[in-house]
Amino acid sequence: MRNERLVRGLDYYNRTVFEWVTTELGAQGTVCAGGRYDGLVEQLGGKPTPAVGFAMGMERLVLLLESQGKIPPEQAIDIYVIAATEAAELIAPAVAEQIRSAKPQLKVQLHSGTQNMKKKLAKADKSGATYALLVRDTDFELKHLRDRTTDAIVLNSIDELSFHE
Repeated sequence: MRNERLVRGLDYYNRTVFEWVTTELGAQGTVCAGGRYDGLVEQLGGKPTPAVGFAMGMERLVLLLESQGKIPPEQAIDIYVIAATEAAELIAPAVAEQIRSAKPQLKVQLHSGTQNMKKKLAKADKSGATYALLVRDTDFELKHLRDRTTDAIVLNSIDELSFHE
């Protein structure tokens, strides 16, 4: 469909201009737009160069796909794994992977960063995770973030760890 009133807001476009619009996102309905701008390079001091380009709003594309039910809702984090000691920084990623392998139905997130423990726990809580698993050198501490209980767990293997699903 040809629209003689289409304006992209940039005066360097010429000839073909397009805009992909949806009514499902309200006033911010443009998802993708672009066109020809053969004279732009020359306007910027370069040699005459034929050109075409476009821009796509990834956030708008995701919102559009979500509104159509094409993207499942994000699964809540079940277990937020935190290295509680400097030595545990080396084993925490392996612990997270062991949990993912043993319990693939659970969503596991590994904390990254070097904040103090208070900030790590605050980040775990803000993530909406049900549990924070503090990995220490020889044991684990499991904190239920939603009801604020703590279970000190001493295990020989992560396979002995069980979660209330």
